[in-house]
Amino acid sequence: MNRLEGKVAVITGGNSGVGAATAKLFAAEGATVVITARREAALTAVAKEITEAGGKVMAVSTDISKKGDPEKLMDTVMDVFGHIDILINNAGILEEGLKPIDRFSDEDLDRIVETNQKGTMRVLRAATSRMQPGASIVNVASIAGAKGCGGAAYVSSKAAIIGITRHTALRFQVQGIRCNAICPGTIVTPMVMGANSANLDPDMMGAMALHSNLKTQPCMPQDVANILLFLASDESRAITGQIINTDFGCFL
Repeated sequence: MNRLEGKVAVITGGNSGVGAATAKLFAAEGATVVITARREAALTAVAKEITEAGGKVMAVSTDISKKGDPEKLMDTVMDVFGHIDILINNAGILEEGLKPIDRFSDEDLDRIVETNQKGTMRVLRAATSRMQPGASIVNVASIAGAKGCGGAAYVSSKAAIIGITRHTALRFQVQGIRCNAICPGTIVTPMVMGANSANLDPDMMGAMALHSNLKTQPCMPQDVANILLFLASDESRAITGQIINTDFGCFL
């Protein structure tokens, strides 16, 4: 307990799934958590759970796909708390149907890149300009970005997160700001479970089946949150610029 005592943690996509599980865990470990997402009602519900459990939380409705929102978010955090110690870049959206490179749509690509890649980069820009030595950033990428196992638009957006993680770690190593990424496999969340299996591209599914064990157990949100806690805490202070696959060995 109290592994994050006195720290302020900003968690994007904090309204459900991994983001909500991480916010609850961080609050239980002593952090003041700032949860943000587009859906204000869902954010409020998560914040209420944290408060009722004795945690400290602030909910800020934010759309990271909008250019000015990340700056407004970080300004708000600084105005209220005066420092940002942890950033969990978790917000992201999926592509419908696992469309491969020869079948992706420009509409999917624009929509996904705007949130997953550009949105994450905007949040990083806003946060790093306000962080102090000792701060920790963890980006939630995907095994899809590391291994290519997914729709082309989604894969490209998550591969970009891996690259920008290494770039950010390199840029801020001297200043003592760490940046790492995790690459979860399938996670049991409302977003993932809500996908229509009838729309899955058979060729992409076949290619994935040849190179992985699709029967491997999926991650639960708590599994991911536990890893994020370690990387956010001072226990991992020697780790930066690392990309950690967290998929139970599905893609070895």
